[in-house]
Amino acid sequence: MGIIYADNNATTGIAPEVYEAMTPFLTENYFNPSSMYEPARGAAAAIAQARQEIAGHLGVTDAKQILFTSCATESNNTAIVGTAKANTNRSHIITTSVEHPAVLEVCKDLQRSGYDVTFLPVNGDGNLDIRQFVRAVRPDTLLVTIMHANNETGVIFPIEQLSRLTKETDPSIVFHTDATQSVGKMPFNLEGEYRHVDLLSFSGHKLHAPKGIGALFIRRGTPCRPFMIGGHQEGGRRAGTENVPYIVGLARAMTLAMENREKEEARIRRLRDRLEKALEKKVPCVQVNGKGATRLPNTLNISCHYVEGEGMLYQLSAHGICASSGSACTSGSLEPSHVLRALNVPFTAVHGSVRFSLSRYNTEEEIDRIIEVFPQIVANLRKLSPYWDNKKNTPRPNAENLFHQSR
Repeated sequence: MGIIYADNNATTGIAPEVYEAMTPFLTENYFNPSSMYEPARGAAAAIAQARQEIAGHLGVTDAKQILFTSCATESNNTAIVGTAKANTNRSHIITTSVEHPAVLEVCKDLQRSGYDVTFLPVNGDGNLDIRQFVRAVRPDTLLVTIMHANNETGVIFPIEQLSRLTKETDPSIVFHTDATQSVGKMPFNLEGEYRHVDLLSFSGHKLHAPKGIGALFIRRGTPCRPFMIGGHQEGGRRAGTENVPYIVGLARAMTLAMENREKEEARIRRLRDRLEKALEKKVPCVQVNGKGATRLPNTLNISCHYVEGEGMLYQLSAHGICASSGSACTSGSLEPSHVLRALNVPFTAVHGSVRFSLSRYNTEEEIDRIIEVFPQIVANLRKLSPYWDNKKNTPRPNAENLFHQSR
C-alpha cells in the first residue's frame, strides 16, 4: 500500500493542481513584482488576482485587507506584537492555555516584557467557559487572541460568539484568531458571522499549498504596527519581496479546498468517525480527547493508558503509517502535551496520545489498515508494561499508584 499519511494537521502534500499553477512563476515568469518593466507586470497581476481570490473565499470585499506572510507563525507574531506596539496605552492580553506555540510563546514573551496575560483554562472536553471569558475582559484589555480550532484535538472554539462579546464589551479591544487548522476545512465570512474578528491568521501548508506562505487578514482600521520593516511591499505593512509562486499556490489551494468542501468534509468525517469507533472498540483503556466538544471533521486524538506515545509512533512508522503525538512544533520534547495537560488527561494516559489527522487524499483502505495495525501495536507494547495484566487485558491492581510512583 505504501506510506499512509495521517498527519495532515502537521503539514499536507502539495496538490498537483497547486504545483501546476505555481510552475510558470518558478520558471519563465520569475520577475520581481515590484520592478517597473513590462515583463514584471505579470507577476504583480498574479499577486493581485491571488489576493482577490483569497479575500473572496474569506467573505472579504476589500482584498487589500489580506497581507501575505511567510507562514502562520509570522502572521501570529505580526498580529500579536503589532497590536501591542500600536496600543501602548493598554497592557492586558487574553488567550487560552491550549494555543499553538506560535501564539502561546509570543504571549509569554510579552508577559516577560511587562504585559499582563490571562491564560484561560479549558474543561475536560477542551471547551472554554464563556462566563469565565467575559469576566476576564478588563478596562485595560488591548487584545484577545484565541485559536479557531485546536491543532492537537481539533476542538473548535465559538469565535463568532467570543468576538461579538468582546466588541459588545469594548469595541476598542482587538480580536485575533489563529485559524490555521480551520481555513479550507470550514467556511468563513469575515463580513458576516465573523465580522467582529479584526485579525485572522493562517498558513498554506495546512491546505495542500507549499510550506513558506501564510496570510493575515487585517480589518481596515485595526491598529497593528508592521512586524517586518524595510521596503514598501504589501502596502508598507510587510517588507520583503513577495513570494509570487507560493502566493499563487495558496490561492489555488484555497479554491480547491472550497470547491468541494461540503462533500469532502462529510467523507473525511465518516473516515474519522469509523476509525474512532473501531479503535475505541478494539483497544481497551483508551479515551478520545475532545470527544465531548465540537471538533474538526478530520482530527482524532486518542490516548492509550499505560503506553508511551513515542513507542506507538515508532511502531506505526515501521508499518508505513505517519501520525503524531501533537504539535509538530514541539516534537522531540519529552514533556507531555500542554494541551492534554490543560484537558486534565490522566497521568496514566497523557504520555500515550496519538493524533491521526486526515485529508481529502486519505482512503477507506488506509483507514482499514490503521484499524488493523494500531490495536496490535498497543497490545504488544502493553505486554512489556509492568502495569498491565496480559491475561486479563486490563491494568494490574494498584497499577495507577505504581505508575505514578515511577514518574
